[in-house]
Amino acid sequence: MVPMTLLIPVVLIKMKNIPQHVAIIMDGNRRWAKERGLSTLAGHKKVTDEILEPLIEHAAGLGIKYMTLWAWSTENWQRSPLEVRGIMEIFRQSLKTFGEKMHRKNIRIRVIGDLSRFAGDIRREVNRLTDLTKDNKRITVVFALNYGGRDELLRAFRKFVKEISNFKFQISNLNSETFSEFLDTVDIPDPDIIIRPGGEKRLSGFMLWQSEYSELYFADWYMPEFTPERLDQVVQDFNYRQRRFGR
Repeated sequence: MVPMTLLIPVVLIKMKNIPQHVAIIMDGNRRWAKERGLSTLAGHKKVTDEILEPLIEHAAGLGIKYMTLWAWSTENWQRSPLEVRGIMEIFRQSLKTFGEKMHRKNIRIRVIGDLSRFAGDIRREVNRLTDLTKDNKRITVVFALNYGGRDELLRAFRKFVKEISNFKFQISNLNSETFSEFLDTVDIPDPDIIIRPGGEKRLSGFMLWQSEYSELYFADWYMPEFTPERLDQVVQDFNYRQRRFGR
């Protein structure tokens, strides 16, 4: 008989330190499609239809509690009207079916960013799914939609000023913890590691406040190539890093 310890995947033996929160800048969809002679939207659709669900499932299986996916930035509206319309249709087609699947699997959905620029039907479906899944416990998947780090800080500051002017907050109580309560990510831990596929080596304003001590992982492969096995590689790399938090 084979000893039970030999049946445990090697990757799990090495992963003693599982990040609580993994954040992903979903980059490279268009370049992946272009290199294969496909339409611009093909990369986005592949990620939605084939990549996200197994990736989230695998993250939950590893014990990751939060996964943030930057799906649409405040700057993405500057893309061609044709691409923007196409991506909005992908959102519409996938939100309901994807959300229902996540709910059946006990996965919670949250959203950060300013939803006000999206069409009403998209906003309503997002709100419905976040409410539907609010009590799910397996893993929390946070979608960053119309999100930008500077935009989040500006909106947080406006909330803060409003609280001050309404005498609901005393400026003497302001510190990094109390200011964090005005951010989109209130009650969400800061990311332990931020992953950016696609070869670019910058955060592009992603989670400016929250990324202070996040580990960074820049990959040459594209988001449509982000398999569960590659997530294992990232977590293994995370295990080899020493996090000192300035100490």
